[in-house]
Amino acid sequence: MTSVTSPSFLLKNAAILGGEPTDIRIADGVIAQIGAGLTADGAEVIEADGLIALPGLVDLHTHLREPGREDAETVETGTRAAALGGFTAVHAMANTDPVADTAGVVEQVWRLGREAGYCDVFPIGAVTVGLKGERLAELGAMADSAARVRIFSDDGHCVSDPLLMRRALEYVKAFDGVIAQHAQDPRLTEGAQMNESELSGRLGLAGWPAVAEEAIIARDCLLTAHVGSRLHVCHVSTAGSVEIVRDAKRKGWNVTAEACPHHLLLTDELAATYNPIYKVNPPLRSAADVEALRAGLADGTIDIVATDHAPHPHEDKDCEWAAAAFGMLGLETALSIVQHAMVDTGLLDWEGVAERLSYAPARIGRVADHGRPIEVGAPANLALYDPAATRTIDAAESASLSRNTPYAGMELPGRIEATFLRGRPTVLDGKLYSLDGKVA
Repeated sequence: MTSVTSPSFLLKNAAILGGEPTDIRIADGVIAQIGAGLTADGAEVIEADGLIALPGLVDLHTHLREPGREDAETVETGTRAAALGGFTAVHAMANTDPVADTAGVVEQVWRLGREAGYCDVFPIGAVTVGLKGERLAELGAMADSAARVRIFSDDGHCVSDPLLMRRALEYVKAFDGVIAQHAQDPRLTEGAQMNESELSGRLGLAGWPAVAEEAIIARDCLLTAHVGSRLHVCHVSTAGSVEIVRDAKRKGWNVTAEACPHHLLLTDELAATYNPIYKVNPPLRSAADVEALRAGLADGTIDIVATDHAPHPHEDKDCEWAAAAFGMLGLETALSIVQHAMVDTGLLDWEGVAERLSYAPARIGRVADHGRPIEVGAPANLALYDPAATRTIDAAESASLSRNTPYAGMELPGRIEATFLRGRPTVLDGKLYSLDGKVA
């Protein structure tokens, strides 16, 4: 990573987690002072009136596509999008080409993140070789590599073999790892295109039943309890899944779960447009499922919000529904969606947002220097957010190489005004900021 002297900043009248306005002085990469009426010779002053100071966001589920699909995204472009969304750390999924199933590949992704410098990149290792679900990948070697991998997932594919899943859960116990499962029974979803419902029948699109997700989650919760390991459930999308996770937590099992922004807002009714921008895995569900996910996130059953940022090139989405790729962008809009769905509805306060978008994902991923409270001595990984702003989403303005956002043309609340990574700005005044100055 390029070495650069950390500048000094004085954030005036920032509301930490929405509290009373105060000043925050950043120096030498850490939070040096917090209090009213601070001064600092030589520091760049940022007027933060009306802005909320949040700990830098941490995403546990990002697809950066590099190596192999640099036409869709690169580590640099994906982390630029992350910085604009207020993220200081992202976890990069393993479904690259070659698959991140060896120490060599995860170290490559980790180093690309360090070179880009917009946020820290923590690679997620594959559970099985080539994501094929046949034999375990080099979990120990990836854990011991320079990337220090602690999360393993075949995301995009389910580890459907129960014996293989048990072995993976047992293996990662040795280094306090976690298996992040893509819960989708492949036999129940062959050819599936959207949520199974009366609507899917009317539209003539093969249905994707809720039980295909719920059955795998239930099985894996039982396996996790049996072996005493850690399970993380990716992109929970149904009311039944929320109840299964809630029951597992009630029993004291070491299970965590995530919800994606799009599953907190959008419903399967959008499939009636036949616009592949709304095609995602797992699919958009019913309004009742959206309500259950919001309630589960509010009461802590769902631990975190994770974006499942899934960029695709134009040709993979601008086609008929059945031929289109699954997935949608999420990094630059995640906080706005959470504000709209959870804060503005009274389900979460800003401390709750910090827990679900920063503290908890950092704990699950065992990331020591992110997800820390905004306090003196902590690394200066933080974001300044304007909750009163509104913006109309323009896909052409995305920092991602891809344009497959389902929110194009939608007016959303909130805007990231600044993001700091170890005291260095990656975003200022809502614009990307490089080591050499602002990026157009």
